[in-house]
Amino acid sequence: MFPFFGRAPFNLSWRARLPVHIHILGICGTFMGGIAVIAKAAGHRVTGCDANVYPPMSTQLEAQGIELTVGYGADQVGLNPDVWVVGNVVSRGNPLMESILNRGDRYASGPQWLAENTLLGRRVLAVAGTHGKTTTSSMLAWILEDAGLVPGFLIGGVPINFGVSARLGTRADFVIEADEYDTAFFDKRSKMVHYRPRLAVLNNIEFDHADIFHDLAAIETQFHHFVRTIPGSGKLIVNGADPVIERVLARGCWSAVERFGVRDVGWSASVVGPGCFEVFNRGRLVGPLQLDLQGEHNLQNAIAAIAAAQAAGVDPARAIESLSGFKGVRRRMELRGTVAGVAVWDDFAHHPTAIATTVSGMRNQVGSARILAVLEPRSSTMKAGLMKDRLPVSLEQADRIFCFSANLGWDVAAALAPLGDRVRVESDLERLVGAIVAEAQPGDQVLVMSNGEFGSIHERLLASLSIRAASATGA
Repeated sequence: MFPFFGRAPFNLSWRARLPVHIHILGICGTFMGGIAVIAKAAGHRVTGCDANVYPPMSTQLEAQGIELTVGYGADQVGLNPDVWVVGNVVSRGNPLMESILNRGDRYASGPQWLAENTLLGRRVLAVAGTHGKTTTSSMLAWILEDAGLVPGFLIGGVPINFGVSARLGTRADFVIEADEYDTAFFDKRSKMVHYRPRLAVLNNIEFDHADIFHDLAAIETQFHHFVRTIPGSGKLIVNGADPVIERVLARGCWSAVERFGVRDVGWSASVVGPGCFEVFNRGRLVGPLQLDLQGEHNLQNAIAAIAAAQAAGVDPARAIESLSGFKGVRRRMELRGTVAGVAVWDDFAHHPTAIATTVSGMRNQVGSARILAVLEPRSSTMKAGLMKDRLPVSLEQADRIFCFSANLGWDVAAALAPLGDRVRVESDLERLVGAIVAEAQPGDQVLVMSNGEFGSIHERLLASLSIRAASATGA
């Protein structure tokens, strides 16, 4: 239809599609909520339902004029939408889904609907990998925005520069976080195979999502399915230091490939000082980079975004300049508050590799200050205990470790025993908060890591710290 390189006109027929009524099952998830916002902006009537309708997603959707229903009652078939868009939280036995199937109504998965109604005819830039998808896609979207390209995007987090996780956009480019999780109960392919990008970033590949993948080989197969969708005129930007990615590419690759993270053969960077780096391409200096985000992983994310932006037509020097104004992503090393000298941070880390890089990044940032790491092993992989042996090493740089053990089928205390008396394990959230507050001292950094809401522990900690401070001063 059109070449990848250059700024040739794109087929923007997606703008002229007739409005329809879609009803989204599982609308309060980040991904499905993003689809709702994009569909509404495109002129469609959007309604939806979820088992739990609560802020902030519920208020964001209602502000867009999107009607929400609590639960999956079969009576919702009376809405008679043109199409039911089904999230992957829905399974057989769901009363509304059963009625949809019995009636023979038209339904589609979220990724399928997005691909056919928003992505078709646009230049899709997809960011995939086990770690770093949200930050890298946010960086890439911001670089394109700062260059005046007004991209659409759908990201699994909220980039602070935009304040929203999804946007239709008004130009050809669309940045999407390409998840390897399965699509729907009726489509067990990874979401990312639906998007058919012209540019794809592969950050890294590790074993994760134990609830749907038996082993790393199964994940590699899905990533190779994704690679197969990139056209010959497209491009792959890949982590050249990741042997699993190289193994996937060895199974067949029909597109141009650029590598990052490997000096002299691709894009790389060297440290000049705190937050200051020099970016290189094939060993040649491109320019200095100022980056507020801490950690080697975020530097790698930035390099990948710069390389991807150049492939999309943005001069690397301009991309580097744009990243100096990148403010990060909510729930990625986000400072939630400071009380009496105790800082409380929030991070999405839920895999041993992500935990290790997050703790290491904080250590580099705070120096000798104490780090109180607070972990909720909440993902399916962590709940299954498949990576418990890697946890002690991932938390090694923390001074104290607090772990929430509710609903786990393995012995957390035994797994973390190599860390000695630095560890406190609690199955009751109130006791966990109390233990953290009792330990916290001025200057401490409380680093909370979970891929869930974690019982609003951040607010609980800040409130308890405030009460303790007020009591100490007699206020």
